[in-house]
Amino acid sequence: MTFREKLVNAAQRNGSLLCVGLDPDPSRLHAADVTDFLCSIIEATSDLVCAYKPNLAFYEQMGDAGYRSLRAVLAAIPEDIPVIADAKRGDIGHTAEAYARAIFDELGFDAATVSPYLGGDSVEPFLVREDKAAIIVCRTSNAGAGDFQDLPVDFKGERRPLYEVVAERAKAWNTRGNVGLVAGATYPAELARLRELCPDMLFLVPGVGAQEGDLEAAVRAGLDADNAGIIVNASRQVLYDSEGGRSVESARREALSLRDAIERERTGERQELRA
Repeated sequence: MTFREKLVNAAQRNGSLLCVGLDPDPSRLHAADVTDFLCSIIEATSDLVCAYKPNLAFYEQMGDAGYRSLRAVLAAIPEDIPVIADAKRGDIGHTAEAYARAIFDELGFDAATVSPYLGGDSVEPFLVREDKAAIIVCRTSNAGAGDFQDLPVDFKGERRPLYEVVAERAKAWNTRGNVGLVAGATYPAELARLRELCPDMLFLVPGVGAQEGDLEAAVRAGLDADNAGIIVNASRQVLYDSEGGRSVESARREALSLRDAIERERTGERQELRA
């Protein structure tokens, strides 16, 4: 089964386009066991999501304990829910091959975020397996995204912002149907433009919640012709309240609220439900 098939099945089964980011921040957990906390989040939300997305940096910062925690968290995720490694890897081809083996073969992820800055040969190692996917860093959700991503460059006789050229390249790399784009919820106009350029590609949409992206605008901008095609990620909003880690019950309520908000926007029920 390909990453996209696994994703579509989970999305249909759970009626969800929500992805929960499993990003442990020990400073916010008040000495709670990181692994137990994350496994409880998975147990509480696995019927509400289409995917999970651990950000590898949050585990790497904890050294050996973090790697043990990551493996335990991956083992706790049901096999029928796809898992995205938020790694943003990008290096010369030989090194990229090692990164891809580590993420796909050693850790067993279904997809990985990949930086395209070094060009196509640095992305190709993540694409050779048709059952795995590369989600290309394109228009990110952070405040400084425009420092480079908005720069005008020459492309086929036109002046285009760099993020559009990245999207065009990614579309050309998508010969196996296993390329997606990172497109932040904090920039819905750019997200809509990317959907124009890449009508059939999957978008990973970070930036709702703590980064204050407009959920409704992002969903409207990112949906494809089948009212799907987006993976809306929320991490801190589900995992942490203002004082630290959430209870299992409150994490589930937050995930349920997000899932239902996405579904209302996706199905066009927003006006009726607001009345």
